[in-house]
Amino acid sequence: MATLKTKLDRRSFLKVSALAGGGMVLSFSWLAGCKPSTEEVLALPKEWFELNSYIKIGENGVVTLYSANPEFGSNVKTSMPMILAEELEVDWKMVLVEQADFWPERFQRQFTGGSQGIRQGWAPLRTAGATAKQLLIDAAAQTWKVPASEITATAGQLEHKASGKKGGYGEFAALAATLPVPEEVPLKDPKDFKLIGTSKKNVDLEKIVSGTPLFGIDHQVDGMKYAAIVHPPAFGMQLASFDPDSVTTLPGIQGAYEIDLFKEDYARNFFDTATFTKLIAIVGNSTWEVLQAKKSLKATWEKAPESSFLMAGFGGGAPSPVKVPSGLESTESHQAQMAAYGSKNGRVIRKDGDPEGAFKKAAKIIERTYTAPFLAHNTMEPVNCFAQVTAEKAEIYGPTQAPEFILGALASSLGLPKEKISIKLARMGGGFGLRAYSHHMVEAALISQKIGAPVKMVYSREDDMTYGIYRPSYTATYRAALDEKNNLLALHVNAGGVPESPLHANRFPAGAIDNYLAEGWQIESNITIGAFRAPRSNFIAAAEQSFLDELAEVMGKDPIDFRLELLKRAETNPVGKNNDYDAKRYAGVLELVREKSNWNKPTVGLHRGVSAYFCHNSYVAEVVDTKIVDSKPVVEKVYAAVDCGIVVNKDAAINMGEGAIVDGIGNAFFGELSFKEGVPNKNNFHTYRMIRQQEAPKAIEVHFVDSKEDPTGLGEPFFPPVFAALANSLYKATGKRYYQQPFAPQLEMENLKM
Repeated sequence: MATLKTKLDRRSFLKVSALAGGGMVLSFSWLAGCKPSTEEVLALPKEWFELNSYIKIGENGVVTLYSANPEFGSNVKTSMPMILAEELEVDWKMVLVEQADFWPERFQRQFTGGSQGIRQGWAPLRTAGATAKQLLIDAAAQTWKVPASEITATAGQLEHKASGKKGGYGEFAALAATLPVPEEVPLKDPKDFKLIGTSKKNVDLEKIVSGTPLFGIDHQVDGMKYAAIVHPPAFGMQLASFDPDSVTTLPGIQGAYEIDLFKEDYARNFFDTATFTKLIAIVGNSTWEVLQAKKSLKATWEKAPESSFLMAGFGGGAPSPVKVPSGLESTESHQAQMAAYGSKNGRVIRKDGDPEGAFKKAAKIIERTYTAPFLAHNTMEPVNCFAQVTAEKAEIYGPTQAPEFILGALASSLGLPKEKISIKLARMGGGFGLRAYSHHMVEAALISQKIGAPVKMVYSREDDMTYGIYRPSYTATYRAALDEKNNLLALHVNAGGVPESPLHANRFPAGAIDNYLAEGWQIESNITIGAFRAPRSNFIAAAEQSFLDELAEVMGKDPIDFRLELLKRAETNPVGKNNDYDAKRYAGVLELVREKSNWNKPTVGLHRGVSAYFCHNSYVAEVVDTKIVDSKPVVEKVYAAVDCGIVVNKDAAINMGEGAIVDGIGNAFFGELSFKEGVPNKNNFHTYRMIRQQEAPKAIEVHFVDSKEDPTGLGEPFFPPVFAALANSLYKATGKRYYQQPFAPQLEMENLKM
């Protein structure tokens, strides 16, 4: 059992007993990264920040837990309160969960992304629940005049066995709210968990399946107007002029207005990404009418010159200019540029040993180049936002993964103090990184301010797919040097893309090879990119693990055995000191997936491929089984082995894995967006191919390593390995290696139907 010291002041721990009926409200502000020391005692600072948890206890014992993090399908709204409830020792049947609004004075890091919610909330939420429980015990001890150490808490009930006295939490809530915060609180031993590790249904499940208004796109208020935006038809173009009269005579249309997203002197943060900052907004009485009016709008567009904007430094550093190149870019020219860059030496990111010397004396050199296109997020719920802005305040309601990162832009663009801006968090119909970039909130707010009325802005799918913030286009060249006996002498990776490199230079197989060289480069572009489920990892894992598979074949080794040999070297005699993975845990998921998939005894007629990757602090290995049916590759089954530490909500964890695997297979087969003179070649689902129900794996098995380690990321780590596992499986089925994503066009050229 860990014991945490709680040296807290009143600002860090607010207790308010003014609830009707004598309830108790507890608010916590905890540093997200805290964890017990090796002595299982942690001295907490007087001022806490990064994550807040909010508890409300009624006189009847009902407990309301406020979920601070936005919810977009990763189930944090259920799993994070489970952590809190575990230490609070409350019956889950007595718990209500509500989504908290954005409240920076109390909640810090209200951000869902990077698979960090559970990981960073683990110790703070446990401490919050344990502290609340201790206050209730102390209140009962004072009331019953018995030692607090003799009182036990179980399922929201307190008991002093020696005297036979019992009572519910609600009876002591009011008194607990007046007591001093305990200096130390005990945390439960994981072996005593009753709630964590079980399966709890999504707390919003009934609302979702019944169609109860829940998402931003559902929001309505009296007198609300509707808006649509019109952006330039190509990247590298900007608005020159437009004729409002071309739409204002149409039924239901109030007007058309120009909006400028950011003020010139505003220093943007990383998530203030926006492709087109000068837009046209059409406002009317219904979404249908404004979307129809877009077809009649007369506007003139011109080529945008090279420009720049200020970007605030990380950690409060001085702003610096960021260049936006001019030009109408095309995929064909991108590919030529990437080929040219890839043929030259890039910037050295990591170098171990003497890779150049090893390649010079190699008996055999294996070299392969992998590429992947831009990808659109295509969230199920289109981009939308409600805004009501007056001279005194602004109320924003809509889907966002990161409200704290858009607040500065809202304040600057609206000319309002931050404290006058209220952001209410809607459940999101998908995120995948896209909704970390909340420019849509600024757009809706500026439209409301312009017309002096509440407004709901909704993108069409065409707006969404052609606006930008894509997964970048990448390429990576891997080279391996072998001696006469096919022993691995050196490995070299040179990776880049438009407009960033996917390289993670300190990840496996770095640390497992004596002579290792990693180089990176990037090509400037005016096509805006952003986080896309497991950023960079989603490509580099595919390239790396495909290459290792092919290398194992050349060396005459089983693919899993080869990876385990490298990991054993990294565990027992690692090369370098900056390896960012635990080789033993990495090997553990490979061994588990080998066991669960019965790797050494494959089913006749199935062709299997394997892949493993570490990202977001978690380890995942996957085996994909395919077969050819009527000249068509069919994914029969996927096995996944995961080490993410303690699993909080098992069903939710499995669901995330299944969703990520299906998503990865769909993107590997079909995902693609290209450009011609700055214009995306696809703008809706009739051309942007998504995976269909019958193309999903027939079965997916997810197996978790039994671990007592603190939880780590889970929403993204399932995604990167499946690309290579599929490619390696297809090789076994077709006899051809697949170096370019997506795979479907190449399969169709081989007369394999997709």
